[in-house]
Amino acid sequence: MTWAPDSWKTKKILQSVHYENRVEEANILAKLRALPPLVTSLEINKLRGLLCEAEAGRAFIMQGGDCSEQFADCTPMGIQNKFKILLQMSVILLHGLKKPVIRIGRVAGQYAKPRSQDIETRDGVTLPAYRGDIINAPEFSFAARQPDPQRMLDAYFYSAATLNHLRALADDGFSDLHYPEQWVLEFMHEDHAHQNYQAILHSITDAICFFESVAGIKNEALQRVALYTSHEALHLPYESALTKKMPQGQYYNLGTHFPWIGMRTLALEGAHIEYLRGIQNPIGIKVGPEADLDELLRIMDVLNPQRESGKIMLIHRSGASKVEARLPFLLKRIQAEGMPVLWTCDPMHGNTKTTKSGVKTRYFEEIVSELKSAFAIHHDLNIPLGGIHFEMTGENVTECIGGACGLSEADLPRAYKSLVDPRLNYQQAMEIALKIVDFV
Repeated sequence: MTWAPDSWKTKKILQSVHYENRVEEANILAKLRALPPLVTSLEINKLRGLLCEAEAGRAFIMQGGDCSEQFADCTPMGIQNKFKILLQMSVILLHGLKKPVIRIGRVAGQYAKPRSQDIETRDGVTLPAYRGDIINAPEFSFAARQPDPQRMLDAYFYSAATLNHLRALADDGFSDLHYPEQWVLEFMHEDHAHQNYQAILHSITDAICFFESVAGIKNEALQRVALYTSHEALHLPYESALTKKMPQGQYYNLGTHFPWIGMRTLALEGAHIEYLRGIQNPIGIKVGPEADLDELLRIMDVLNPQRESGKIMLIHRSGASKVEARLPFLLKRIQAEGMPVLWTCDPMHGNTKTTKSGVKTRYFEEIVSELKSAFAIHHDLNIPLGGIHFEMTGENVTECIGGACGLSEADLPRAYKSLVDPRLNYQQAMEIALKIVDFV
């Protein structure tokens, strides 16, 4: 079948959304198609080249951010804190791994979330589930939970505002490696992770000063750090509206550098695979422990028929209790097929639990356990683990249990802000970055 940005409409659409006002939906999508792109094809091609380096083990991916962005969080401080935590973690990895770190934020577009149930019931009242700010609102009312096409246009402008501020921060020297001390979050003080981080900063600063004094030049490449954007390509009307044809005839999703597909829409004959097969962006695929590997291989052939490097990132998410039993088989099977793949580990989604009081959380020790096992398994099989994928925030939240900060189940209500999945707070994220260096 000939591909087009909207050929996905001929396939079965999982996690679909129905708008009552189809005329308004069509008008909104027409406006989106006419607006300028959020990213460029040159940026996307550059990222693909960097992913080839990570695939070969010569670079490392640090991908992280909110489980689901909210429009209300598009503030200067909120954006800066997201950037800071990515920078802080990447500095630790850069120092410990001794290889370039590629930063990819779950940012500027992560507004849609898949749901296991289409409806939600509270106190005998049943309403449509909250599917992210691009679809509906989280408040539990009939009006808030109705899908509103205007929110797609809102998502575009909030994404544009976020990207604009991120680029301004980068151009203004915010990410300058000569002055990494300015990245420290205001509420980070005397915890153990902070002390280790400060020692790393001093080491990096000394190394930069030594290099520049010997070379006699100031390295301008250290004054700006690139940050690429990613989000789940879930809401296909929005994704296809931001897909543009380049003069060379190739199509790019110019709403993000790096779209990924989750397990709830990973169907060979589904609409999401049909959409993704036609774009030039690199593509991430989440792979759980129960994945059908025969179908996964067929999907990879559809998405990357030329078997090009830098095109497919497989993000395995086994869970701490299953990683040692399932991951080796997955790695060996894909390797035996000769598929070029960039492997990364998502230690978050396979370790989601619900407390007795009904609060969704994750245990720090299980996240660390899966990461440690993943690094060991990749090492034993001589298959590079090229990156990590976290749901985390620069805010001082209490959503995941454990870590050096000592959060317990009783602490969860104190600052639980996520509307969907629990995130690591800044202390937990920094602690994990330090542990990763020990694993390698």
